[in-house]
Amino acid sequence: MVGKPVAEDKFSFGLWTVGWQARDPFGDATRPALDAVEAVHRLAELGAWGVTFHDDDLIPFGSDDGERSKRISRFRAALDETGLVVPMATTNLFTHPVFKDGGLTNNDRDIRRFALRKVMRNMDLAAELGATTYVLWGGREGSETDAAKDVRAAMDRYREGIDTLAQYVIDQGYGLRLALEPKPNEPRGDILLPTIGHALAFISTLEHHELVGVNPEVGHEQMAGLNFVHGIGQALWQGKLFHIDLNGQHGPRYDQDLVFGHGDVLSAFFLVDLLEHGGYDGPRHFDYKPPRTEDLDGVWASAEACMRSYLLLRERARAFRADPRVAEALESSRVPELSQPTLGEGETIADLKADRTAFEDFDAEAAAARGYAYAQLSQLAFEHLLGAA
Repeated sequence: MVGKPVAEDKFSFGLWTVGWQARDPFGDATRPALDAVEAVHRLAELGAWGVTFHDDDLIPFGSDDGERSKRISRFRAALDETGLVVPMATTNLFTHPVFKDGGLTNNDRDIRRFALRKVMRNMDLAAELGATTYVLWGGREGSETDAAKDVRAAMDRYREGIDTLAQYVIDQGYGLRLALEPKPNEPRGDILLPTIGHALAFISTLEHHELVGVNPEVGHEQMAGLNFVHGIGQALWQGKLFHIDLNGQHGPRYDQDLVFGHGDVLSAFFLVDLLEHGGYDGPRHFDYKPPRTEDLDGVWASAEACMRSYLLLRERARAFRADPRVAEALESSRVPELSQPTLGEGETIADLKADRTAFEDFDAEAAAARGYAYAQLSQLAFEHLLGAA
């Protein structure tokens, strides 16, 4: 029996998630606009720890300074009243028509400059509200035709943009780290930095690469047909998992943003197991969309479902790790042995070449005949997931 969410769980939601009015390419909104202050209070009542936002979620595009100040003041008061924190913020460089060809990689130089100023302005607010992560999703950074974009020049501009923003953080003394969010397609036909691997490779070229990591999303990586758990494992290995977006997805199709766990549930189980046992201590952030069919009561039921799904999967993952049969199966599969260096401590390449047991006397046929007990291990995970173990 899992309990209610508590602050230590670090569950957070974007204003754009519960506030989604359920417009899609084929239909108008099915829900009224949700006031940010109400969202903060309702999320706090459900047990959430944090709330995140795009600049335009909180302050409508084009608002004057007076309106901006009023909205920020109301939002800050709601945070103070509820105790919710703002662990992350981001900038909307994709909704307004000015960004129809992107922000940081737009072919128009003046739009790129406007995009940088827009990000900087919201970075100021993010730092003021205590955020420690700033996410950059390049949803419009890409093209529908290869004739439209010189990718080499676009990557130069992308790098220039991220380098500029990182330098701004340093110059201002903000305690922000930048997190790039990969996605293969939608809304653009093809988006630059489409996967975790692309983003990690790009980060290695940056002037302030130590300040930049990734914010992977379950659905985005699965849209590309990739193994999200493997991608998260590599991001953790490289010390670049700065933030994570949790939701559900049914394979390589459009971005569904389902309730967390309501897609590939076995992958969700292994993801939670990795997050809980792999050293990640950041927010468990839900970037999902309440189903278009739901009224406002359904919105809050779906938000609660995201947190409960995580807690249920965490309970199952803990039971899996505590099961002696799992420990035995792991040993049979030689999983712990993978953590042992292939060369012994102090062993040289010359020592390896001199070791006849490593090659000349190695019995490849006998080694090939050994099983790995993966079927048993996988079944134990499945049974723990179903609560049958």
